[in-house]
Amino acid sequence: MTKKTHDLAVKVGEYEKDGQTKNRYVNIGMILEKDDGGRFMLLNRSFNPAGVPFKEGSETIMVSMFSTTSGKENNEEKPAPSDGDIPF
Repeated sequence: MTKKTHDLAVKVGEYEKDGQTKNRYVNIGMILEKDDGGRFMLLNRSFNPAGVPFKEGSETIMVSMFSTTSGKENNEEKPAPSDGDIPF
């Protein structure tokens, strides 16, 4: 049996809400953990890393991991919103 521990997301832009600039994320997959402690990643087949904004001169992109477990410390990040939760 496996359990989902993290959502994987990439920043694709920004938007304004209540006078503040917020980041816009797209969920691209998840991290799963097996009963024996082994972890693996599932990526959405439709995800194309070539479309993710990047720093000039860089050959890499940043993928954020957002914990999906509840009851953690206040410092942990919240799960990434799905595409439907992002205001466009």
